[in-house]
Amino acid sequence: MDLQERIKQSETRIFKAVFPNTTNHYDTLFGGTAMQLMDEVAFITATRFSRQRMVTVSSDRIDFKMPIPSGTIIELVGKVTYLGNTSLKIRVDIYIEQMYENKREKAISGDFTFVAVDSEKRPVKIV
Repeated sequence: MDLQERIKQSETRIFKAVFPNTTNHYDTLFGGTAMQLMDEVAFITATRFSRQRMVTVSSDRIDFKMPIPSGTIIELVGKVTYLGNTSLKIRVDIYIEQMYENKREKAISGDFTFVAVDSEKRPVKIV
């Protein structure tokens, strides 16, 4: 399988409903909860791509473009955007979908860097 096919097959999509227990006093998704979900999707994407032990080494930038209200559905999409020797970058976008409309908008984007490690937690080459 070539690199582009591997990248395509590792793309990860997860849907979640935004319930009141994950929202703040403005009735929108907590930023920290969004970041946790994004890191999880990025980890799954990195692992599906490499099939190795992966650890997060940085979240390079997270842009909150719009609040995510309670009572909506979100889709998190993770994609490999860069491949190095021992590291890779994953872009995660969160889209808002209204439950009872066909409206969809990008709300948050972020970049995460992962490193492949061995059982001693030392960096190893990504196969």
